[in-house]
Amino acid sequence: MGGKKMSERKMVTVDGNEAAAHVAHAVNEVISIYPITPSSPMGEWSDQWSAEHRPNIWGTVPLV
Repeated sequence: MGGKKMSERKMVTVDGNEAAAHVAHAVNEVISIYPITPSSPMGEWSDQWSAEHRPNIWGTVPLV
């Protein structure tokens, strides 16, 4: 993965909703998230990352 050694990787702790949003943003061109509960922040995270023009693994910014 990117040629980084394990000692160079940044480790973070996130909940399942943030992990799902991260993967959706990282691998899709369009993100359409329907959370299981209305209180889930997955859509907000994806929208924020796209608004910040954060590219995905393909180098494009997904549409939310």
